[in-house]
Amino acid sequence: MVRVGIVGASGYTSSELIRLLIQHPAGFELALVTSETYTRQRVDRVLPNLRGFVDLCFEKLEIERLKDRVDIVVLAVPHKVAMDFVPRILDQGLRVVDFSADYRLNEAEVYEEWYQVEHTDAERMTKAVYGIPEQYRDQIPSAQLVANPGCYPTGSILALAPLVKAHLIDNKSIIIDSKSGISGAGSKAKEITHYPNRESNCTAYGLVTHRHTPEIEQELSAIAGETVMVNFTPHLVPMTRGILTTTYTNLAVSTTTADLLDHYRCIYAEEPFVQVLDIGEYPQTKAVLGSNFCHLGLEVDSRTDRVIVMSAIDNLVKGAAGAVVQNLNLMYGLTETVGLMSPGLMP
Repeated sequence: MVRVGIVGASGYTSSELIRLLIQHPAGFELALVTSETYTRQRVDRVLPNLRGFVDLCFEKLEIERLKDRVDIVVLAVPHKVAMDFVPRILDQGLRVVDFSADYRLNEAEVYEEWYQVEHTDAERMTKAVYGIPEQYRDQIPSAQLVANPGCYPTGSILALAPLVKAHLIDNKSIIIDSKSGISGAGSKAKEITHYPNRESNCTAYGLVTHRHTPEIEQELSAIAGETVMVNFTPHLVPMTRGILTTTYTNLAVSTTTADLLDHYRCIYAEEPFVQVLDIGEYPQTKAVLGSNFCHLGLEVDSRTDRVIVMSAIDNLVKGAAGAVVQNLNLMYGLTETVGLMSPGLMP
């Protein structure tokens, strides 16, 4: 039995991870959950949806003693904090899956430009494996440090990878428009997530400065074998969870919607959590709510020689906690889909 510890376990993504792990049919024991805010309080009182399922209390983190309690640590702490914790955890012989952005990028200079803080563990950045199984399945099983992808990049990369890989588009023309539920902003109250500011309101934010931009560009560039730059604009919409991403790109070759859908089905034929919709069907967030699936749809606009590709994911599952479980399954030799093969909660 693999003992899992979650550091920073009271937030939205961590509570979703706990929910998935306690239902996991084999392999993992939730051995430790820490929270500075809720130390010594019962998990199922702080997270009442877990009442009757979790008999644990949140503990104060004793980082040097983790090796006595767990085999792998899931870090759900802010960026800048993770880069301090990771070396101290790995030095104990433990493995880490990191929710933060500290190890997603390969170059410290890029991280420092976008996050405006010095990276103090730059050497490990190149050793971390980017935790999107659809691209790095062969590297994840042996990884000591997995950088769990951001939610926006997950939907964007899965939508665009088949196009950039086959050089079907002009890689300088990529526009990404994502609309997210407000749970992606985290559980701490902020003005932008305040109910009166969100209800009946759709707001763009982070234009040309959103920190997921270099993550998307890095991974698409790796797939394309050349530098890819994107315009990425996220929006907050008045729903709790889910991300609908719509991408617009100029075609480099003449093709049809039907042919591109066949291409996507071929690329994703062996991917258990990526579903390519039929012609004329478009993804919707409600269809993937609570699931680890990504739905993809597309349409070729022959009038403008562009292709529009859409993806829908649950930002807290496929965009966060579900990806962790998918990675844990791979890291410990389990079937990748174990504990994750449940449909969305529609309606």
